[in-house]
Amino acid sequence: MTFYRHPDLPFLEAKQCTADDLAYHKHFHEEYSVGWIERGQTKAWCDGTSMLVEEGRAISFPPQMLHACHPDRGLDWQYQMLFIQPEWLQELEQREMEAIDIPYLLSNGKNEMCRNYIRQIMQQLRQQDNALTIESGLIELLQALTGAEPGDMNHERSYRHDHKYIGRIRDYLNAHFNEKITLTQLEQEMGISRFHLIRLFKQWNHLPPHRYQNVLRINYAKTELARQRPIADIALEAGFYDQSHLTRLFTRMVGVTPGRYSLSI
Repeated sequence: MTFYRHPDLPFLEAKQCTADDLAYHKHFHEEYSVGWIERGQTKAWCDGTSMLVEEGRAISFPPQMLHACHPDRGLDWQYQMLFIQPEWLQELEQREMEAIDIPYLLSNGKNEMCRNYIRQIMQQLRQQDNALTIESGLIELLQALTGAEPGDMNHERSYRHDHKYIGRIRDYLNAHFNEKITLTQLEQEMGISRFHLIRLFKQWNHLPPHRYQNVLRINYAKTELARQRPIADIALEAGFYDQSHLTRLFTRMVGVTPGRYSLSI
């Protein structure tokens, strides 16, 4: 697995995966994730929905949408993925005065066009082409992705209709992700019983609060590792017991160790 970045495009990261024995546990990204399967196929789980995603298909996940992938073994699993910071996209939306809505799976025509754009951007990042070329291609990709067509499969976006307590719990976990949090604290903050709290949170997020907190910690670690900071310092800042604790969870969710991730281009 290899990660690519460009010094003049801090809002963009790319990942090339050729590990055919790699499965991802439930997790979410802080970024928009858009990619395509070069070889093989995977059983994809996204926000409570399962489906088969075959070779050649593009797929996307909005920020903080829980998902997991379990590729079929023996099919030479390979894929490419772009991670786009939501702040960059929000600025683009404000200037265009239009919301950019990215479907989960695409119609056949859009799929082929977007797959070619992703492949082109990956190649440009590997070669470290100039930032103007890469960012222009990224905008063309987004223009190709948006606009509803028959055959598109859109995200349900149930998170927009969250129960009032769920938003409050998530806000609290986001603000205190690197601290020791107990159910007693959450119970007092939310004003509901821990039994009701756990049931509601799992119903809407498909994870209990402590696992959601671990995903937040891993996402923080990814940001800091990209800045080439010491892994041990990041582990303590993120709230892990030690570096080995970070390494175990990081490898399970990201697919590589923190050291490998930090050393990627």
